[in-house]
Amino acid sequence: MKAFRSLTARAAVLDRPDVDTDQIIPKQFLKRIERTGYGEFLFYDWRQDPDFELNRPGFRGAQILVSGPNFGCGSSREHAAWALQDYGFDVVIAPSFGDIFFSNAVQVGLVPVTLPAGEVKALMASVGDGAEVTVDLETQTIVDPADRVVAFEIDSFVRMWLLEGLDAIGRTLQRESDISAFEKRAASPVSTTAL
Repeated sequence: MKAFRSLTARAAVLDRPDVDTDQIIPKQFLKRIERTGYGEFLFYDWRQDPDFELNRPGFRGAQILVSGPNFGCGSSREHAAWALQDYGFDVVIAPSFGDIFFSNAVQVGLVPVTLPAGEVKALMASVGDGAEVTVDLETQTIVDPADRVVAFEIDSFVRMWLLEGLDAIGRTLQRESDISAFEKRAASPVSTTAL
């Protein structure tokens, strides 16, 4: 996964609570095992409505999604985070996230930013029809289109993993020499490769 430091990009507003993973990526599109190719099916059912928020011309090419509370609730499909990334989103800002979605997002490098509901509403109003927003993970700040700076909290370990671009495998590989040393000290009394 790629490291994330800061992003200044167009934001899109999806002012809806409880956006569940079944809406983010409907079940009929879960037949793939790759992490790519899901973007065209993001919010598939909702996007059939010409008035759906993300169909607005000002939101085309947005890399930051600002949404309502409990974003990513529902089933535990990691495809939801993959679909958001494949569509082009690098950051999702909401008052709260489904726990499993939050974890899946972090594992693939999609940055979930939690802000108080009032701050999210103010950000939505400021973004309007697709203005630029800056999300800076290093300083833990968001700068809205009116140059208002809003600080956000994020778990220090999650922040480090995102800044360094480390998923679970990458974090494990950082300890490769320790793991090898342990394996040499605690050799198995039985051959594990014998049939």
